[in-house]
Amino acid sequence: MNKTAVILINTGTPDSPEVADVRKYLRQFLGDGRIITMPAVLRKMLVNGIIVPFRSPKSSRLYKKVWTENGSPLLWHSQNLRDKLQVSLGDSYGVMLGMRYGNPSLKNALEKIQRDKYSRIILIPLFPQYASSTSGSAIAYAFEQIRKWEVIPDLRVVGQFYNNKKFIDLFRKRIQALHSENYDHIVFSYHGLPLSHVNAVHQDKDCENFNCTKEINDQNSFCYHATCYATTRMLAQKLSLKPEDYTVCFQSRFSKNWLSPFADDIIKQKALEGTKNILVVSPAFVTDCLETIMEIGDEYRQLFYDNGGQKFEWVRSLNDSDDWVDLLTNMIVHEKTEHKIQ
Repeated sequence: MNKTAVILINTGTPDSPEVADVRKYLRQFLGDGRIITMPAVLRKMLVNGIIVPFRSPKSSRLYKKVWTENGSPLLWHSQNLRDKLQVSLGDSYGVMLGMRYGNPSLKNALEKIQRDKYSRIILIPLFPQYASSTSGSAIAYAFEQIRKWEVIPDLRVVGQFYNNKKFIDLFRKRIQALHSENYDHIVFSYHGLPLSHVNAVHQDKDCENFNCTKEINDQNSFCYHATCYATTRMLAQKLSLKPEDYTVCFQSRFSKNWLSPFADDIIKQKALEGTKNILVVSPAFVTDCLETIMEIGDEYRQLFYDNGGQKFEWVRSLNDSDDWVDLLTNMIVHEKTEHKIQ
C-alpha cells in the first residue's frame, strides 16, 4: 500500500472509571521500566503489592468525576483529533490513535499498519517536551515492535515540539483569550518527574551544572526540566510578562525527590501572600485529562480559595481544536526528521 500511516500517541486512560479497570491500567502504566526505574522483580513487587492496591480506589473516584457520557475526556478528545486530522490530510494518509497504556493500544495500531502494508510510518508522541517516561517510552515500544517485522517501512518520528513557534502561539492565544492581563499572577504548571529521571539525561549530574532554568544548550536540549523553562520563557516573551509576573512549577509529585517548586505549594503560597487572582497554564499537556481537569481545575482551585484567593482560572488545552489540527498537519507534511531502527 503506497500510503503513509500516522500514529498519534498519548499516555492513555482506563477503559472505565471502575476500580478493576483503573487497577488494570495502573499495572500496565507503572509496570513500565521507564516509569519506575528499578529492577523488574522489585518494580513488580512494588507496583502490584503496594502502589496499585492502595492507589486504585482513590484514582477510580477521581476518574468518575471527570468521566462524561462520551467517556474519558482524554480519549474522546484524542479520537476527535484523529478524525479531524484524517480529513485534513486526505486519503493518502491513514491516521490512527495509539495509547501507550490502555486502549486503543499502540500495539494494535502497529499491527494494523503491518497487516495493511503501509509504505511509511510517522509516529507522533503528543508530548511537547521530551521525557524518557513519555515520548521515550512510546518511541522505544514502537521500535521494539517494528524491529520484529520482516519488512520495515520508512519510519519517521515527530519529536518534541515545545519550541515550534505555532505551538507557542496556540497557547499564547488561549492565555490571552482569558484576558491574562487581568490576573495578578500566572502559574505555569508542568507534570513533575523524579529528579533521578531528569539527572539521567546529564549522566546523573544536577541541572544546576547545565544552566537548565536559564537556557537551552547542547547538553540540555533533551532535558525535560530545561525545555519546560524554555517553553515558559517563550510564552512569557509573547505575553510581555516580567519575571515577577509568573512562576514555573511542577505538579503530580509522588515524593519530595521530584522536580520543584511544587505546584500546590506555589498556589497556596501565592494565596497567603495576598494574590487574589491567579491563572494556571499547563503547556506540557495537549489534551485535558485527570491532571488538568481535576488536579488543577478542582484541587488547586479549592486550595487557592481556602487560603484567601478570590478568582482562579485555568487554560484549557489544545484538545481537538481546529488550529491544533492545522499545526499537526503542517508538522506531518513539512517536517523531515527521519529516525532509523538500530
